[in-house]
Amino acid sequence: MQQRRKIRYTIAFFILIAGIFVLLFCNIGIGTVKIPLAEILTTGRAQEGMNAKILWEIRFPRTLAAAILGGALALAGYLLQTFFHNPIAGPFVLGISSGAKMVVALVMVFLLGNTIRVSSGLLILAAFLGAMLSMGFVLLMARKVDSMSMLVVSGVMIGYICSAITELVVTFAEDADIVNLHNWSRGSFSGMTWDNVKVMSVMVAAAFLLVILLAKPLEAYQLGETYAQNLGVNIRTLRILLVVLSSVLSACIVAFAGPISFVGIAVPQLIRKLFGTTKPLLMIPACFLGGSVFCLFCDLLARTWMAPTELSISTVTAIFGAPVVLWIMVSRSRRERG
Repeated sequence: MQQRRKIRYTIAFFILIAGIFVLLFCNIGIGTVKIPLAEILTTGRAQEGMNAKILWEIRFPRTLAAAILGGALALAGYLLQTFFHNPIAGPFVLGISSGAKMVVALVMVFLLGNTIRVSSGLLILAAFLGAMLSMGFVLLMARKVDSMSMLVVSGVMIGYICSAITELVVTFAEDADIVNLHNWSRGSFSGMTWDNVKVMSVMVAAAFLLVILLAKPLEAYQLGETYAQNLGVNIRTLRILLVVLSSVLSACIVAFAGPISFVGIAVPQLIRKLFGTTKPLLMIPACFLGGSVFCLFCDLLARTWMAPTELSISTVTAIFGAPVVLWIMVSRSRRERG
């Protein structure tokens, strides 16, 4: 049995890593201008020409951003599902992404309206404050309601309120510098730069390493708070870390790509089915890889499905993610009846 599990884990990781490599090359090579694989492998950043500029200034940063932020979003969803012991908890459903989007939109409108340059670090800080604000409301509601379904409904309502405020901000903004704010508010990986990729890489890598260090306490926490306390886990500290890390990851995503729906819910569930385990030491890297694969695939479809028109990334992730959420809810309902 132990040997079979190891083989299953090895095959599952191989599938995810192979999927990332295949989709990386597809995302870089496929588009309005098709670039052959041989040219992708030989074109250097210092080279001149149309294809070299498309590769290094547009497609490479966008593809890497989709992989990094997709992994971060799936990991944030896994942390929230573990924290709330709820399979449909996620940054988008609980309103955390919407709160981050609201504060980022307010900051962008105010600063750009006063011709002040907006840096990546400032956007991440604004998104983090918005994410923590929404998370605070969600935790407050968690104390007031007993049912987890009511908690999710509360999170959805918080998300709607934040989205309504954001739409008002976008509607009445007049500055020419924020023309793309509406597209960003619907979720998009377009317009990524190498500076963006550097900042998000550092933020996500730091958060990922901290989450890996929490693998053993998380495994004990999954078996019950009493059990975890008996093993010496500080539940209060663990909860604070889960809230902060999930908010940091959500903030990084919203700051650069806007809110992206269903990835944080669907991917951890699919990964659990693929691996057949809930062990955090396996789930943490697997969720990150799974989120990268999912977002790379969805971003490829968003760019090419109705080209030259580009769909928002949330539209595509919803098409593939929403059925997974429905499947989770139906499966859970059947188990409770049985």
